[in-house]
Amino acid sequence: MNQFKIIILAILLCLVSGTANAQAFVLEGSWKITFEDKKEFSQSEFNDSSWESLTDLKWSDDHKTTANRTLWIRKKVIIPSSLKSEFEKTGLLTLSMGKVLQSDDTYLNGKLIGSTGSGDTYRNYLVAKEDILWDTENIIALRVSHWGAFKISKIPTFTAAAPSNFFVYKSTIKNGDVKGTIQNKELEYQLEITNKSPKKIDGFLLADFYNFQGTKIHSSQKNIVLGVGENPIVFPYKSASPFLKVVYTLSVPSFDYTSQWNAEYGYESIIYKSALPVVQYKASQKYIPADLNKIAIDGWLGDRLKANTEQRLQKVDEEALLAGFINRPGNHSWIGEHVGKFLEAACNAYDNKATPELKNQIDRTAQQLIGAQLEDGYLGTYDMDSHWTSWDVWSHRYDLMGLLRYYELSGFKPALASSEKIGDLLMQTFGTEKGQKDIVKAGGHVGMAATCILESMTELYRFSGNKKYLEYCYGLVKSFDNPGGPRIITTLDAEGRVDKVANAKAYEMMSNFLGIVKLYRLTNDNQFLKPIETAWNDIVKSRLYITGTTSSFEHFQDDHVLPGSHKDNMGEGCVTTTWVQLNYQLFCITGEMKYLDELERSIYNHLTGAENPQTGGVSYYTPLVGKKPFRTVITCCMSSVPRGIAMIPLFGNGKINNNPAFLLYQPGTYSTVVNKNKIAFTTTGDFLKDGKVTITVDSKSKVQFPVEFRKPYWASDFSIQINGQKQIIAQKQTTSIERVWKKGDKIEISFIMPIIVLDGGKSYPNQIALQRGPQVLAYDQRLNNDFDFNAITINTANIELKPANYSLPKNWVGTEKFQLKANSEKTSKSIILVPYADASQTGGIISTWLKKQNN
Repeated sequence: MNQFKIIILAILLCLVSGTANAQAFVLEGSWKITFEDKKEFSQSEFNDSSWESLTDLKWSDDHKTTANRTLWIRKKVIIPSSLKSEFEKTGLLTLSMGKVLQSDDTYLNGKLIGSTGSGDTYRNYLVAKEDILWDTENIIALRVSHWGAFKISKIPTFTAAAPSNFFVYKSTIKNGDVKGTIQNKELEYQLEITNKSPKKIDGFLLADFYNFQGTKIHSSQKNIVLGVGENPIVFPYKSASPFLKVVYTLSVPSFDYTSQWNAEYGYESIIYKSALPVVQYKASQKYIPADLNKIAIDGWLGDRLKANTEQRLQKVDEEALLAGFINRPGNHSWIGEHVGKFLEAACNAYDNKATPELKNQIDRTAQQLIGAQLEDGYLGTYDMDSHWTSWDVWSHRYDLMGLLRYYELSGFKPALASSEKIGDLLMQTFGTEKGQKDIVKAGGHVGMAATCILESMTELYRFSGNKKYLEYCYGLVKSFDNPGGPRIITTLDAEGRVDKVANAKAYEMMSNFLGIVKLYRLTNDNQFLKPIETAWNDIVKSRLYITGTTSSFEHFQDDHVLPGSHKDNMGEGCVTTTWVQLNYQLFCITGEMKYLDELERSIYNHLTGAENPQTGGVSYYTPLVGKKPFRTVITCCMSSVPRGIAMIPLFGNGKINNNPAFLLYQPGTYSTVVNKNKIAFTTTGDFLKDGKVTITVDSKSKVQFPVEFRKPYWASDFSIQINGQKQIIAQKQTTSIERVWKKGDKIEISFIMPIIVLDGGKSYPNQIALQRGPQVLAYDQRLNNDFDFNAITINTANIELKPANYSLPKNWVGTEKFQLKANSEKTSKSIILVPYADASQTGGIISTWLKKQNN
């Protein structure tokens, strides 16, 4: 009788919590949910009776933040032994859940059975027979990271595992270097198939070899037996082509299963011959940057450029950047953006300082990216049924930026052809004609993640010369005002505030600003410049941090709300870089020093402060108060920050109104042509130490022309002497000195860098920060015997900053360190301050904001 009751109870529980049939077991019914985060929530014995009930597998709130948050859901379910028959098919089950927004760790009876970091990836987690407690209670628990919205697209279901779930592929060259050249080498191309099922499986494997043009040049097939575990299959081949795409096709007749896996190897080491834009800007350009190969930067900035190239760009995981293109889908929603960002940064770095290692890396990455493009022009990382969803347009934006920069640097015409195919596909897909999609609905953040393709399309027009791309840019601007669109220009014209535009998401919004301002440069139409100037003024006045960045939790906040702790997710690296790019564009257009001031503020503080010069690690959010969380994993900021740093030579020197200009006074060299005469300038000295630099002129002949000298906004007693003779300094921010210049002329510049006391404002009342020259200073607890900065006060009436007699830690990059008299518990105390950009590189907790002493 008791046994009969147990059977009846089991049947009832199945009806409540799951539905079994010959094909699958569906986990119907409600779940439990909590917004706490504890490890024990994964365990079977945990009591979740106090948790809320969740009827539908979705939830959201209206908090305006992109901070990672966590929730847990749990479900109790009795799994009937009748489901064991499903194991007969392939030997395994899967727990299939469709897509989970955003990332998840999934547990069955306390065992982790799967983790996925993308909201655009289907979940099919393998389950073995011994993982299940048959005909009794099982616990399924999911830990979900989200940004205010959670959803599971399919009711979780136990079903027989498909071969696509338990075959894992990995390709390599058995006897060679996967990053090396392959032409005319006897190599063994290997596909390793890991069989996670408990059964041996018969099949056959076909390997087709294609060259860069897509022509099949070799084919080979093998009958195979896939044992349990790893199964390496090798195809020897000597390629006459410098590039190979290998398409492996696995067929398993017993499962009626066919699948493809792609691999790409090699590259052509081309001779670079730069390509100039076909279309010139119509708007005037007051500032023209130095050719990158005509400027060399030494000193503190030079050390940062070197670290950016050697510690970050040359150590990028190329395989991870390209994997989602070569074999779709990618493992993350926006994995597709990184390769384009890398190419743009690496091309700028190589153009400035050419090395064979970086060139090989650029050629290999660009050509293998092009090799992954589909015939219709698609170059994203999504499954066919997910094209143009989520961050797909966004990723194509960066494909275009990277490939067009590679074309500009190298003249490699397939890069332009690939870009045109992307542009044509975008034009075919998005528009207002019947059958076309609304681009606003193809990207997040009120469509701004998609409409910012505008910048890339302006660049495509510049380099292709095809006016259809320009016309499409006008359509993209018009799409801002589509129903549900971001209304970027309309809102800026009406409100004058960036925090009122769309959802105030800073990175995506400023990415659109870049497209709008470049459209102005192409058209000279002031309707595109005016709103960008409005946005810039609003950011500088109300939303800019003292270190040259903006945003908290990735959004523009209310007026003067500038929280700076590690909990505030301030200064996203992507935002800092995009702010630098925007100021650079405005500086080129106007030549106004206010834009150069902001460039200087960013590059000497927040931009370089977001990359650890010792390790190349990048801080996603870089706090003014707290520890900089440097990491070397692939994130959007890890790809963006190097782009910003690689831009620095573009505005170290150049021409203003066609006159050579000295802007940042960094040591190094600058060469240019004036009146058809080659002129070279060599700058020596380190103004960060003593406020002095010397510039020596080298010219084969005497030439008369003006030279522009910037007076930094933070400098006092600015002085210029030429060959010992003092010059008259203009009252404005630049002094133009015209004379006959000759070889050996010596320009001596000196200035004082007074300490600037910065007020903490609304977010840090009764606190101050100190700025010396262009650099904001920071207290690093590691350099102060781990003494808590909260216990320190500063007498603002008596600030004496002196060079410190202090030995910085071993391998510390940077030499500046200062001693400041402070107070702690009414006792005088000397503290060490260093530039904010240098601080925290050894893991110290830092603060730019220090408390005022109550006098």
